[in-house]
Amino acid sequence: MATVQGTAAELHDPGATRVDGRLVRVCEVTSPTIVLGSTQPDRHVRADAGVPVVHRRSGGGAVWVAPGDPVWVDVVVPAGDPLWDDDIGRATWWLGDAWAVALNDLGMRGAAVHRGPLVRTRWSTHVCFAGLGPGEVTVEGRKMVGLAQRRTRAGALFHCAVPCRWDPAPLLAALDLTGEERAVARADLGGAVAAIGPGRGGDLVAALLGHLP
Repeated sequence: MATVQGTAAELHDPGATRVDGRLVRVCEVTSPTIVLGSTQPDRHVRADAGVPVVHRRSGGGAVWVAPGDPVWVDVVVPAGDPLWDDDIGRATWWLGDAWAVALNDLGMRGAAVHRGPLVRTRWSTHVCFAGLGPGEVTVEGRKMVGLAQRRTRAGALFHCAVPCRWDPAPLLAALDLTGEERAVARADLGGAVAAIGPGRGGDLVAALLGHLP
């Protein structure tokens, strides 16, 4: 287990995470950044957005990261490990289960792990928390834990994010949307995501570590 600080570009550098054994890496970003999914086009972000834009190696839509929010944890599982699963969807279930129990420890009752196929919405190609994928966790129907994975011959890297506060406005303001689209997206997403509350990230990480295999 390691705790690392840096810019989002540094934390997402391919050389920053080696897949040579199990690893839990708590990432503390030092400045606001938009993190795009591996195949998400840069044109999704306005040229005048005013914040750095980086790509992660896993899929999905954009995530706004800033100091202290969201809780960002990377989990590495090497190929051949007992936790490894060849099924790309099922491979996330055990990690979602650990997050769900950790949230329960913090009083977030009713956490459920999504074990179905990817659920897309109007905004999920743009915003990560607008969709729902295997292993991701909801609380009372609202998404709370986002998961994305990168798989290679060496193993799997799972990016996990849990909002401390949820306000889609900063991210939506930076995306290349019309004013009408932005207003609709804000209305659609404002109540679609749950947050753990400010100042609880350390407790959540400690709870997660206590429930990992």
